Order: sequence, then structure tokens, then C-alpha cells
Amino acid sequence: MKKAFFLNGGSGRVFCAIPALEHYVKNVDPTAIIVAEAWMELFLTSPSLANNVYPMNHKNIFEDKLLDREIISPEPYRLNAYFNQKVNLIQAFDMLINETTDEIPKSKEFNLNIGKGDQVFGYNFTNEIKSNLKKQKVVVFQPFGSGAKMQGNFIIDETGRSFELSDVMKIIEELGKHYAVILMTDLKIPPPPGNKQLSVALPENINLLQWMAIIKASDYFLGCDSVGQHFANALKKPATVVIGATFPENISYPNNKDFTIIDGGKGKRTYSPIRISMDYFIERSNEELMVLSEDSFKRIIKSITDKLGKSTQKNSTYSPTIPETTNSCCPPVQVSNDLPFSKSIIANSLESKKV
Repeated sequence: MKKAFFLNGGSGRVFCAIPALEHYVKNVDPTAIIVAEAWMELFLTSPSLANNVYPMNHKNIFEDKLLDREIISPEPYRLNAYFNQKVNLIQAFDMLINETTDEIPKSKEFNLNIGKGDQVFGYNFTNEIKSNLKKQKVVVFQPFGSGAKMQGNFIIDETGRSFELSDVMKIIEELGKHYAVILMTDLKIPPPPGNKQLSVALPENINLLQWMAIIKASDYFLGCDSVGQHFANALKKPATVVIGATFPENISYPNNKDFTIIDGGKGKRTYSPIRISMDYFIERSNEELMVLSEDSFKRIIKSITDKLGKSTQKNSTYSPTIPETTNSCCPPVQVSNDLPFSKSIIANSLESKKV
């Protein structure tokens, strides 16, 4: 019986399913149906899947597309090779979707197709940031995973995947001496007390495809266990990835020669069996693993400066007045002399207490 694949969960794992689905459509069944329960826009990067992917609310999808098919919901977190740290997300989806005979398949490559409008947006946006901050190179910094949340003036992540807010400020301050830093987050950074000013661009209303284009146009990526590092890997962009409660063998790319993995949880964490069981004691024991030691902080900065060098230009801050865009699935970017950049602001920041 022919199959229909349902993809759900966070944007990173949905993105990591694409290479396996492309292989299945090309080599097994070109009529296979893919239902995006979330993050439909990510499939726009794959021309070979364009005729196979549908959103869940597609009219009459059950009667017209699914009634005569076997429904498959590939779940990498329930794969033995995954929770024993033998495969990453790309390999796990390959094993589940393509029923690979190899015990550990090689990670399949991405064949990304970023739309022209998004590419122009990313190129012009990064150039604007470099020009206004008077820096030659751009670092995109994604400090928070999907588990991070605002609680008053604090940003916390009980899953142990996100940077501590005070460490974020410290990193921005140091990187801002040499590079234009773009912060990749939807969370509103709370204004801490004090009068120190840090130079960092905080774009608003940017969708995932635009972020992909910004990372493509940047010089380096710094992040945690979240979607940005998957984009960086697919785009062959140099990156530093800081890991806490999760395992780099599962969620990142230790074999990528352009990746520096800084593993703060090595030898300390316990595997959290997400989507198998829920053990709050494990979550609690892992939640402090992203607190940076001074050595880890220095390694982060060194990994970036070794690759990019250091700027000799002085810092600059600015507040451009740029019209906001709306954030729909993937709105087209009009190419004109006045590109509709999302508003960029400069965070005025000081020290924040660790949570």
C-alpha cells in the first residue's frame, strides 16, 4: 500500500526529515503524500517535493489523498539507534522513512533552494547591519531553543537547551567588539538596569526562510540546540554550537569539519526520553548544563575569532527607522530600492542575573 508521511514537532526536526523524503519520492514512490502538520514553509526549499506536500487544512485532503494510503508518522525519538546516540536526526528519519538496510546510514545531503526574494532580503539585510555597525563581518547568534520562555524579566529554559541570559549579554558584548551581531530570537530581551550599551541587531517579524537567507549571507553562526544550527549545516556555514542537556551525536553534527561543538553537558547529563516518557527528575538534573564556565566562554569567542579574525574598527550603535513587515508563512519580498526590512533595534543591555 502506498504511504502518506505526517511530519510534526519543532522546525529543526521537520527540516531534518527533508533529505529522507526527497530520497523516498525519487527512488520509491514519486506519488508519496507528505502532510506538514507544522512548518509547511520549510518544504519550499525542496523543489523535488513541491507536488507531494500538503498542509493539514488542505481541502478534502483525507478523501482525495489519504483514504487509500497507509499513514506513517516517523518518530526519531522512539528509534533505538537515536536514543542510544548512534544517529542524528537526519539519519534517524532516513532509517524510518526509507527503511534503510545499513545499520547506520550516512547523513544525506540537503539540496536547498532558497527563493530569490529571500536571498535578496538576506543579502541586503546583513549588508545594512554591517554598514551601520561599521563592521566587516556578521555573526548570527541564536541563544534560545524552543523550550525557552519569558517569566517576568527572566528568560528560562527548563529543558537545558538555551543559553543563560547573562551569558548571552556577555557573549554579545565581546563579539560586538569585532563583528556585527544579529540575534536570532522571537523573545523580547528584557531591558536590564544600568547604562551600558551593547551593539546587536534584533530583527522582528522574520520568518524561517528569511532567517535561512540571513544565515546564508552571514559569515558565522553561533547557536544552541535549535533550528539555526541545522540551517548552518545545510548551508555549509561555519558554526559554533553549544550543547547542554541534549547529545551532540543526536541533535548536531560533530563530524562537520566546519562545526565547533562545545559540550557543557558531557559526562554530566542524563538522556531525556522525550516522546517516550516524561521524567521531571531528569529535566531538573539537566537544566543547569547550559551555564557557561569561563573556559567555555573563552572557547566560544576563540572559535569565532580564529575563523574570522578580529576587527580593528571601533564600535558603533544605531537605530534605523525601517518599516515592519508582517510575518505570514513566507511572504514575498519585493525587490526595490527600499526593501521592506523588518525593524532592527539595538539592545541597550547590562548584566542580568542567571536563572
